Amino acid sequence: MQHPHLTRRQFFKASAIGAGALALPAVLPATSPAHAAGSVRQRAARAQQATDLFAQLDDKINASMQKHKIPGAAVGVFLNGQEYIKGYGVTNSAHPTPVDGDTLFRIGSNSKPVAGTTAMVLVDQGKLNLDAPVSRYVPGFRAPGAPGVTVRQCLNHSAGWLGYDYHDTGRGDDALAKYTFDVRKLPQLFKPGTLFSYNNAAISVAGRVIEAITKQTFEDAVQSLVFDPIGMADSHYFSDEIIGDNIAAGHVVDKDAPVVVPELWTLPRSMNPFGGAISSANDMLRFARFHLGNGTGADGKKVMSQAALQAMRSNPGPGGTLLVELDGFGVSWSIRPTAEGTKVIQHGGDVPGQHSGLWFVPEKNFGMTLLTNSEAGPNLVHELFIGDWALALFTGLHNLPAVPQTLDAAALAAYEGKYTAEQIGFTGPPINAPVELRGKDGRLEMILGEGPDAATKVLTFYKDDFVFVSESDGTPDYARCDFVRDAQGKVQWLRFGGRLFRRQ
Repeated sequence: MQHPHLTRRQFFKASAIGAGALALPAVLPATSPAHAAGSVRQRAARAQQATDLFAQLDDKINASMQKHKIPGAAVGVFLNGQEYIKGYGVTNSAHPTPVDGDTLFRIGSNSKPVAGTTAMVLVDQGKLNLDAPVSRYVPGFRAPGAPGVTVRQCLNHSAGWLGYDYHDTGRGDDALAKYTFDVRKLPQLFKPGTLFSYNNAAISVAGRVIEAITKQTFEDAVQSLVFDPIGMADSHYFSDEIIGDNIAAGHVVDKDAPVVVPELWTLPRSMNPFGGAISSANDMLRFARFHLGNGTGADGKKVMSQAALQAMRSNPGPGGTLLVELDGFGVSWSIRPTAEGTKVIQHGGDVPGQHSGLWFVPEKNFGMTLLTNSEAGPNLVHELFIGDWALALFTGLHNLPAVPQTLDAAALAAYEGKYTAEQIGFTGPPINAPVELRGKDGRLEMILGEGPDAATKVLTFYKDDFVFVSESDGTPDYARCDFVRDAQGKVQWLRFGGRLFRRQ
């Protein structure tokens, strides 16, 4: 998600984007002494391998933090039966306190799979049908041009209306009800279920469905159905619940140094389902491990069935790109293909001053999270969660191949032109975000914004309608985006950062 108070340059930048190791005891079957000794040696070898990998991760994070002036970060990894949770740097450059595994960050859009998990608990209890229209649960709900939009389409980002709406509907318990009512005012971009376009607003609609079913506020429903049962004791939505805790302040980089901006912390309550959760590396890794498990919670009691967990990461909606190529979204989880065929289940989180990554690989029994407290954080998140570095290091998997291609002038002309997207802030009129594409040297030069805030990137094709992104000096951005054509085969949209920019 992007913040309504960002400059256009910050808006586009966002679009394109301790504790030590703990060895968990293994339960071994009865066996011969020789076999037991071999098993001990194998476990020791795996533990040493994990230790070596964690050391490489430390080096990578420390180097990137220094390079990009990121004051603080926390990481959590689950690998070969071991947890590795560590903090780096400080929570606040003005009043430095060390970051550790319990430090609290805003997790941004990693709030979405929390909302999706809450919805799936209700599905597992027989109280919610994902393929039913939203209006079944929220009487009077009206979406623009889409009266039959389903709860699933809200959760897999195919609802079709403008998704970047951050208007503030107050701090009261009726905030989501008011916000959901206002969805009828948003422009409809496409028929529900036909395209993927990242949609914050639709997740808040799903949050209102959760309220209607449980007869609780969204935050109380998440607490009782997810946070408490899973054991996420440090995860919250409201700032008054974390007074006295170790909290990561948001920073910007000014004159090559991190500067605290306290105002970055504030978000409207209506954004809680799609971006308002507060959590720690410990809790986010616990959340990932829950999704790798069989549906039991911290006390060994069932939270949801394993079939429901698997359903969250299957049956994807329409595919496309969200920094990486996607098969599509399941229930608030993106399903990411790899060159080896193994699926990665992934999400990211971006709010001003706080950027994070979260993924797990069921076939590898691996999970990882990263939290940062700077507007420079996407640089590290992209290196670890969008590029191949961490994926290859820990799982041996890689992104789908992307061999650069150059197109002639006639082919580039099909994509050239001006594109625009819209965003609604806390208050005031909508913000129009212009993009212009120009053919140059077999690639597309992308000008983001206008005037002194304009930035330039380069789009290089690697297959029909798909490009990877580089900085103007050729430095890789790691991100991928794509173009969407209309029924006549003409380029209609640029999908950049998961959102649709309409061609003018």
